[in-house]
Amino acid sequence: MSDAALSTALTELVGVRHPVVQTGMGWVAGPRLVTATANAGALGILASATMTVDQLRSAVREVRSRTDAPFGVNLRADAGDAAERVRIIVDEGVRVASFALAPSRELIARLKDAGVVVIPSVGARRHAEKVAAWGADAVIVQGGEGGGHTGSVATSVLLPQVVDAVDIPVVAAGGFHDGRGLVAALAYGAAGIAMGTRFLLTSDSTVPDAVKARYLAAAVTDVTLTTKVDGLPHRMLRTELVDALERSGRAASLVRAVRHAAAFRRESGASWARMVRDGVAMKRGRDLTWSQVLLAANTPMLLKASMVEGRTDLGVMAAGQVAGLIDDLPSCAELVDRVMTEARTTLRGLSHTG
Repeated sequence: MSDAALSTALTELVGVRHPVVQTGMGWVAGPRLVTATANAGALGILASATMTVDQLRSAVREVRSRTDAPFGVNLRADAGDAAERVRIIVDEGVRVASFALAPSRELIARLKDAGVVVIPSVGARRHAEKVAAWGADAVIVQGGEGGGHTGSVATSVLLPQVVDAVDIPVVAAGGFHDGRGLVAALAYGAAGIAMGTRFLLTSDSTVPDAVKARYLAAAVTDVTLTTKVDGLPHRMLRTELVDALERSGRAASLVRAVRHAAAFRRESGASWARMVRDGVAMKRGRDLTWSQVLLAANTPMLLKASMVEGRTDLGVMAAGQVAGLIDDLPSCAELVDRVMTEARTTLRGLSHTG
């Protein structure tokens, strides 16, 4: 079976060879990983939320200098400087803009007018319907198995629900790591799959070796869902730190959040005024309490401690449940080739069944 047999609405929309997306993971999806993914024929997405504006422009230019293949940038739609980041995407000729939260109708229109493909990530049918009505070109729908902030509905239930509700390409995320999963997603009506944890665990990922070793050693039951990090459901590896956070009281959590908010302000170069504006937008967009908004400052710095500094004792490790099924560190090229080869083998087996 040839590559053409797995051409989908996703590959046609964004111009990649394979219907596979590497998600925009903070502190993880930098120029090296995105370039390796793009050169492998999949869609790599830069994570910009943990970058300053200048760092984002530099990262985009670095990827463009290393590959001619399409790639994307993930944005926080509620960020105070979202318009400035959109300008970089447009000016630098980035093919795809993805969003962790639903972008506004105006933001979608601005990107589409500039020829940028808009692919928001959603966790519910109603969110998919909203962004589709506003002009989004496709959606990534993540089920509860996915890592990081996630919902409670399993991919196998959420995916067909969204596919039936919208008439734009749907990319499935949450629980995928191989070619069999790709075929399953296609059978549900998806146009491809998006993977985070699987791409994090590659030799092209800049995540420290000690952290990768913790992921590889994890069983499915070692991946947990907690609200103690930032007040929202967050799937990650269970560690002694996570257990300690689960036992901590509200006062201790808020003190820790203030400390981390100050650290993230220094790291990102953001002013307190901008952080307050972003907090107001986040509160409005997610219907959070002010305590939850403050707790949200935990996430970037706790993730940085592990994903950048290698401190598994001080940081958290976002992880999809598939972490318990992964036991090697292929290159992105090897991973994508493996996924596509297995998908074709699976499809041939299905065509011969009965």
